[in-house]
Amino acid sequence: MAGHEGARNNIGHLEFLQFNNTDRAIKHWIIAASAGSYLAMNAMRLGFENGIDIDRESLDSTLTAYNTSCGEMRSEARDAFFVVF
Repeated sequence: MAGHEGARNNIGHLEFLQFNNTDRAIKHWIIAASAGSYLAMNAMRLGFENGIDIDRESLDSTLTAYNTSCGEMRSEARDAFFVVF
C-alpha cells in the first residue's frame, strides 16, 4: 500500500517477463505510473502499441493520473535545483 513506484514497476516487469502474468503486470504498472513512474508509464505505452491486452480507457486514465502526479511534484525550488546541475 505504501510501496515504492520503482519497485512496483520492477514487479510488473517480473510478472510480465518471468511469470507470463500480463494482468498482474498491468496492475502493478498502473499503480506505479499513477504514482509518477515514467518507466511504468512507458511500459504500458509500449505494451499497448505492441498489442498487449491494455484497453485504451485504462491507458488514458493512467496517463491522466501520471500527469497529475508529476504536476504535483513540480516546484520552482526543484526546478531551480536541477538547473544548477
